[in-house]
Amino acid sequence: RRELALPAVSGAPADRIEEELGGASTAGGATAASATSPAVLEQLLSMPRARLLVDGYNVSKSAWPASALDAQRTRLVTALAPLVARTSAETTVVFDAAESEHRPPVNAPRGVRVLFSPRGVIADDVLRDLVSAEPAGRVVVVVTADQAVARDVARDGARVVPPEVLLELLAR
Repeated sequence: RRELALPAVSGAPADRIEEELGGASTAGGATAASATSPAVLEQLLSMPRARLLVDGYNVSKSAWPASALDAQRTRLVTALAPLVARTSAETTVVFDAAESEHRPPVNAPRGVRVLFSPRGVIADDVLRDLVSAEPAGRVVVVVTADQAVARDVARDGARVVPPEVLLELLAR
């Protein structure tokens, strides 16, 4: 870097978007494909600089539909901690708060970032922005059951994983 007079690099491209949203609680797209098994998902997340983006309420409501939203948030981010520790994947969970000024506190474990979408912006659009900010070639995995989001992020090179696959991996 010194010989080429290149500036120091820190962070990832999507960090800027997360900072703009102001909701980070803690401190790249390959060919679009879908991980259909927990083993394949864990293998993807174990790749260097892998990025995991989770459609928060989409996943939590499919896993614990009878629980209150705050309990769903807590269970999801807590369940992600062992996976993040094993794989070192940069992990961000995005919750929809488009129709609310209130951003509830979430005690996220180490390695898991929690974002709430800004007022008037749905979590789906935040996920799209995060994926489009990643450089080509980076492994980006988006967990969602929303077909429109899945189609859009896959077009940008992310791998789409249904919530059931992530939940099965978290249950191990």
